Amino acid sequence: MASYRARISLSGREHSIVDEVCHEIKEIAGRTGVEIHGPVPLPTKKLVVPVRKSPDGEGSSTWDRWEMRIHKRLIDVDADERTLRQLMRIPIPDGVQIEIQIRS
Repeated sequence: MASYRARISLSGREHSIVDEVCHEIKEIAGRTGVEIHGPVPLPTKKLVVPVRKSPDGEGSSTWDRWEMRIHKRLIDVDADERTLRQLMRIPIPDGVQIEIQIRS
C-alpha cells in the first residue's frame, strides 16, 4: 500500500471554526493510526481599512478603522489512501479555506 504525505493548510476569519476543522483532522488521523504533525499556527494576517466617518467631507476629520484577521494553521499527515478519502469527506464550514498538497 502506497504512503503519501499530505500538507493541509487551513485559513479563515474565525479561529474557533479553523480549530474545529483541525480537531476533526486529528480525530481521523487517530482513528486510522497515521502520524500527524501539527496543527502549527502561522502568523495572523491583519487587514486594516481606515474609513472616513462623514461621507460629505465637512466637519472634523474622524476615521473608523475596520480590521479583519485571517488565522492560518498548517498540518502534515503521513496518510494512506483510506485516510485521504476520509479527509476529503470532512464538511468544511463557510469562511474556511482548505488547501491539500499531496506528495508521494
